[in-house]
Amino acid sequence: MNNKVSSFYNASVNVEAIDSSLRQYMKNVFMHMSLGLAVTALISYFVANSEVLLSMMFSARFAILGLCLIELFIVGYLSVRITKMSPTQAKLLFYVYSMLNGLTLAPLCLVYTGVSIATTFFVTSSMFLSMTIYGYVTDKDLTSFGSFLIMGLFGIIIASIVNLFVHSSGLSFVISAIGVVIFTGLTAYDTQAIKSLYFEADSLEVSDKKAILGALTLYLDFINLFLYLLRFLGDRRN
Repeated sequence: MNNKVSSFYNASVNVEAIDSSLRQYMKNVFMHMSLGLAVTALISYFVANSEVLLSMMFSARFAILGLCLIELFIVGYLSVRITKMSPTQAKLLFYVYSMLNGLTLAPLCLVYTGVSIATTFFVTSSMFLSMTIYGYVTDKDLTSFGSFLIMGLFGIIIASIVNLFVHSSGLSFVISAIGVVIFTGLTAYDTQAIKSLYFEADSLEVSDKKAILGALTLYLDFINLFLYLLRFLGDRRN
């Protein structure tokens, strides 16, 4: 009897330890994601209110395109090479990406009113929080759902490229509506996937690096959801 009690106690302690470590891991994910968003917002606001920086960005040919390509490279490099780098290097690249994204998003502050941007941010935050909570607590396997959403993501990327040439307002509306649905769903799917990654980490260093990769994933979900919602909720400046 005592052995059974002891085994039950040890199992309970192990479960509590795992739960505590998992919560800390997820806290790190959301902390880095939130700090990344804060860096992006501050850089965007600062650049949008600096005539010198705006002039430099718009006067330099292909400056925005160059920044976007650098951002794509950083995301790809982090995703592929994160196991080879230290947690400090991974964090540095993530925050560099957040800063660069702040530069590329700065023109939005000139296109949309500050009130509509703040309103869209609040709506995005509410939707994002709801879906992350669902993704974290649900016992339902979202893998097949996520695969469907990823296929849809490739679809809207192709449609967006096509729309660069046809300039269809109707197609743009459809792309935006589907984009909101896809990134709302991806937020739940990615949260569950990030939670699962914790159990694959065999050391604290690996866990820290996975937390950065998770932060980047959720950061991208949030930014894209915000941008698609802004097309519906944003009021353009006169």
